[in-house]
Amino acid sequence: MHIGTARTALFNYLYAKHTGGRFLLRVEDTDRERSTEAAVQVIFDGLAWLGLPFDGEPVFQAAGAERHRAVVLEMLEAGKAYRCWLSGEELTAAREKAQAAGHALRSPWRDRDPSPADLGKPHAIRFRGPKNGDTVVNDLVQGPVTFRNRDLDDLILLRSDGAPTYNLAVVVDDHDMAVTHIIRGDDHLNNAARQTLLYQAMGWEVPAFAHIPLIHGEDGAKLSKRHGATAVTDFAALGYLPEALRNYLARLGWSHGDDELFSDEQAIAWFDIADANKGASRLDWDKLNFVNAHYIRLADDARLTDLVAEVFAARGDSLNATRKAHALRAIPLVKERAKTIVELADQLSFLYRVRPLTLDDKARGQLTDEVRARLLRLRALLSAANDWGAEALEALLKAFAESEGVGFGKFAPALRAILTGGAASPDLGRTLSALGREESLARLDDALSPAA
Repeated sequence: MHIGTARTALFNYLYAKHTGGRFLLRVEDTDRERSTEAAVQVIFDGLAWLGLPFDGEPVFQAAGAERHRAVVLEMLEAGKAYRCWLSGEELTAAREKAQAAGHALRSPWRDRDPSPADLGKPHAIRFRGPKNGDTVVNDLVQGPVTFRNRDLDDLILLRSDGAPTYNLAVVVDDHDMAVTHIIRGDDHLNNAARQTLLYQAMGWEVPAFAHIPLIHGEDGAKLSKRHGATAVTDFAALGYLPEALRNYLARLGWSHGDDELFSDEQAIAWFDIADANKGASRLDWDKLNFVNAHYIRLADDARLTDLVAEVFAARGDSLNATRKAHALRAIPLVKERAKTIVELADQLSFLYRVRPLTLDDKARGQLTDEVRARLLRLRALLSAANDWGAEALEALLKAFAESEGVGFGKFAPALRAILTGGAASPDLGRTLSALGREESLARLDDALSPAA
């Protein structure tokens, strides 16, 4: 499920909820080779992770093939479609002739009566489109878009093997599902003209179309795998929260004043597809990180603990109940600095260093006799501390530095190395509080003992 597909689903969801409508899911699985069970499951999993529940049961397009064929036969009987026996070579010649004449493909079978012998041979069924005039798509985002009918070919409705084509199937399904609004990428804008003609041929009401520009990478090129993460599962693995991605994607191509951060309820109340941008949007990682960091700060610590545990598990380092409890206690102290769940896990890694911690050459060089003696005095103060909260410990460290007549730089680097083994960590007060009294003192003792 591509990130562009996810944003399109989000826009459909927001508009449906804003207008009191229904958000429907149709799996267009007529390409049986590509529409594997695994590929379809990715769609369901992506929508579930994003938090976009659809209304009713999903519709599988392949299941409606008989209905699609029945509609084509109706059009055939009404003279709105015709049978076509063009071979590959004949099709190429017909295209070249049409191009030379300045119009789209018109099969010579359009005005030819087939013989009984012809009817027994495999053939396609084409739409008998108008040759002249214009088809106007009154797009809710792009505005009125005019297509010359002479530029629209007589598209195939049924292939020679009896399989319905995409443009035919979606028109029938949208009509049968009572779809009133179709919101999709602007790469489908040309299809809207062809589909409008099919609606009109059947005497059906044409839904409102809204074609939104595609998402581009930071370099302005169409988003692709070379830009890194493009699938919804990629963003989940990189540590982004679904509510953050919903907020960011809603803002990517739509806006409500200068509001950057807003709840789902606000998005539903404010969203109107007519306010979507006409120009392409660019994926901005810095802005996404800003939004994600906001939602990490708001997130429940128990939920963050479970997400962090998933990151550790993916690295082959499962957190048992004791280690998860340790993470739960530490997360409030470190989550202010995390932009992703992966970063949050990295900032907790110092908790799980195995004692005795190994100090690198730089840390050992910082642990001079003077610093060792100073840290032993600090260790005594810490042992006697009644309050092991982050603020109280930060105040204790500040008072200790003043009593020693030195700045933090005279002992803090060595202290941090002793407590973390060089791993990322928050400020020293929070680091000590996260480790807890027993572990903090034990790490100090390991480093400051005469044998160290």
